[in-house]
Amino acid sequence: MLSNKSLSVWLSAVVITVMLSGCSSWVYRINVPQGNFLEQSDVDKLRVNMTREQVLFVLGSPIAKDAFNDQTWHYAYVFNIDRESEQRKSLTVHFDGDKLTKITGDFDEPESFNIPLDQ
Repeated sequence: MLSNKSLSVWLSAVVITVMLSGCSSWVYRINVPQGNFLEQSDVDKLRVNMTREQVLFVLGSPIAKDAFNDQTWHYAYVFNIDRESEQRKSLTVHFDGDKLTKITGDFDEPESFNIPLDQ
């Protein structure tokens, strides 16, 4: 059986651990951006009928490609996760074969989107 001294040491350690775990909100957490950071100026460069290679050049590699539909690429960005100032943006790029057909998400469709590059 444990002596009173060792029992009090264990009990003190448990109490201190529980009390310190309550201070975890004071610990500094670094802001780490997650995903593909895109701006509206990047999306404004997209045009209908662009090839996949051209879209990769403009936007970079997508964060996710649909496993069941290779005609859709997803670009997502999260900053300040679980904070009041959290920022989330997403863009989905849709293809028909090798040609860009439409974009959806949190960005505005460019005015010149429906004008192909070769015109």
